[in-house]
Amino acid sequence: MRHETADILIIGAGPAGAVAAGLLRKQGREVLILEREQFPRFSIGESLLPQSMQFIEAAGMLQDVVEAGFQYKNGAAFVRGDQRTFFDFRDKFSPGWGTTYQVQRADFDKVLADAAERAGARVRYRHEVMAVDLNGGSPIVTVRDNSVGATQGEVYRVQARFLLDASGFGRILPRLLKLETPSRFPARGAIFTHVADGTAPGSWDRNKILISVHPEHCDIWYWTIPFSNGRCSLGVVAETQVLERYAGTETERLKAIVAEEPGLRALLANATWDTPARSIIGYSANVSSLWGPGFALLGNAGEFLDPVFSSGVTIAFKSAHLAATCLERQARGEAVDWQADYADPLRRGVDTFRAFVESWYAGGFQNIIFHPTPSPDIRRMISAILAGYAWDRSNPYVADTKRRLAVLEELCSR
Repeated sequence: MRHETADILIIGAGPAGAVAAGLLRKQGREVLILEREQFPRFSIGESLLPQSMQFIEAAGMLQDVVEAGFQYKNGAAFVRGDQRTFFDFRDKFSPGWGTTYQVQRADFDKVLADAAERAGARVRYRHEVMAVDLNGGSPIVTVRDNSVGATQGEVYRVQARFLLDASGFGRILPRLLKLETPSRFPARGAIFTHVADGTAPGSWDRNKILISVHPEHCDIWYWTIPFSNGRCSLGVVAETQVLERYAGTETERLKAIVAEEPGLRALLANATWDTPARSIIGYSANVSSLWGPGFALLGNAGEFLDPVFSSGVTIAFKSAHLAATCLERQARGEAVDWQADYADPLRRGVDTFRAFVESWYAGGFQNIIFHPTPSPDIRRMISAILAGYAWDRSNPYVADTKRRLAVLEELCSR
């Protein structure tokens, strides 16, 4: 069996893996990325948050993203029955980017992966991680080459100084190392597709993601994410037992649920449903630890909350930035405590998002954002969190999330 060595080995060429590679290449580190799929490939999580732009810029990939022609995004719009509200992310409490993009992930992920490769990272597509051995002084990964070519089917091993798992929903290390733990969220699922939306110019604000609440059930919601080419991503999220009530193909089920929301039904009356819908069931995930001897988990490989506030890619980028910072300090000979310097800081922001997600499904946060006389200052603090700045502890709703959110829920329920 062939044996190789690598400085930093990254599993997965998605956003977390690509940005981590870009940051590490800026440090002069040797980086090898193993990706199970062939890019471009379909993925969801298409509405970025402005905080993401900071990490894209730090990784040296900003020009690549800007020039790709993605749909400009400056906020989020919410609809519940005849109630409407929106947040302009440029009007927020925290400093930093207030705009970003809404992206077809097949194209976006390829843009980032190509940028990482141009920066000097080695990227191998259709190379699947089969096993991981952490018993020695450094991780040893067993890989199967599924790419088309002379070595197709070959199994080989890579010994790395450090291993970053950016495998997303593949969750390679959590599976192989038995790190998975139950999520605190109820089992929910999503049904989604891309459509040619057929909407007239000016009929809705394409610079914002549209979140629509089911007219009868506050814990069922829809996303509509416009792209720059007249198409949009469309999906619904509900508990799995609710989704199971709808029969037919995934497309037929999604059409039936969309038809129950009058505003969305009218908006998409002329849509062309030309892409078969897909589904993900029980997507929320958690792990017992985000790191271990010689490895760390990035993004969705560690924890995925919920798609409602589009936090997934931002958390992925934040984890890549924190991990790259820890690895840079280690390379300088500094002592790094991966719990205190990586896991704890990452989880603080994740816990802020988690509190808002829980409040959304319980209905309390919906009452807050649809309140007829909101406080402008509080809205700017909330806008900052919705824009991804969940690690800015100068924001009272980040520093003391649960208590302040509970007080605000009580005030708005009156």
